[in-house]
Amino acid sequence: MSERKLQIAWDPVYVQPLPADHRFPMQKYELIPEQLIYEGGISRDNLFSPASCPDEWVLLTHTREWVNKLKNQRLSAKEQRHIGFPQSENLTRREWVIVKGTIDCCHHAISNGVSLNVAGGTHHAFADRGEGFCLLNDFAVAANYLLHQHLVSQLLIVDLDVHQGNGTARIFENNPAVFTFSMHGRHNYPFHKERSDLDIELEDGTDDVHYLDILQQHLPALIRRIKPQLVFFLSGVDVLGTDQFGKLGLSLAGCKKRDEFVFTLLQREEIPCVVAMGGGYSKDIRIIVEAHCNTFRAARDIYGL
Repeated sequence: MSERKLQIAWDPVYVQPLPADHRFPMQKYELIPEQLIYEGGISRDNLFSPASCPDEWVLLTHTREWVNKLKNQRLSAKEQRHIGFPQSENLTRREWVIVKGTIDCCHHAISNGVSLNVAGGTHHAFADRGEGFCLLNDFAVAANYLLHQHLVSQLLIVDLDVHQGNGTARIFENNPAVFTFSMHGRHNYPFHKERSDLDIELEDGTDDVHYLDILQQHLPALIRRIKPQLVFFLSGVDVLGTDQFGKLGLSLAGCKKRDEFVFTLLQREEIPCVVAMGGGYSKDIRIIVEAHCNTFRAARDIYGL
């Protein structure tokens, strides 16, 4: 039997060159694994490099027209504005690799309890369009892959990014096999919200105590009711009070307690957990990296990997 270890999806393509005004938030994809390796929490053996996702798996979720537009670099100026990035072959390749990373994490989580993608959490992508820096919806593609392969029959998506997972909600609005739970800022992007299976809207300035109390009230009850065979966890750190766009008021310690609560609950219930990093836009990149690294540290320690 192979040794259990924490498996983390990461590839240099995650840090593809972008226009100058987009480079700052992308730095975290390089700095997170560097910091974890530097402090001795992981080694390079914990990192794996995903391949590109096969188109037939992407097409379980996204329309052929949208996939062809992305692959052939045929996005209109309006479509590029909605995404927030200018189209490029590098950006498209990056998205296909991220999606495959999340699918690979599913297999590792089933074996080891938990697995994390340094990128991912592209929850604003719809079946037929992209929005908010998201081209493909990695959790949605991975969920439909698992269902198509008959590896699971019931899934739960726990989206704790500060922004509602609008693309995810729309994709699964008529699919009872995937329960979507989004806990997000009421007065934040997207300003037109879709309907998740459970939406909890938080007021501006929500602090650690209030946030954790709400999460602790709802998530255990959902686990008991839904009985998921695997959970996708979007662990965005744009819930921090230091975030430029988040509007909530969590501290670094509160954000870490959030992750520890989710992992402890799922580990106790023996439910595999697949994690993607989602957003984080504090002005100080060190705060972003520390908050994301706390997610990896909590997963490693709670699952004993």
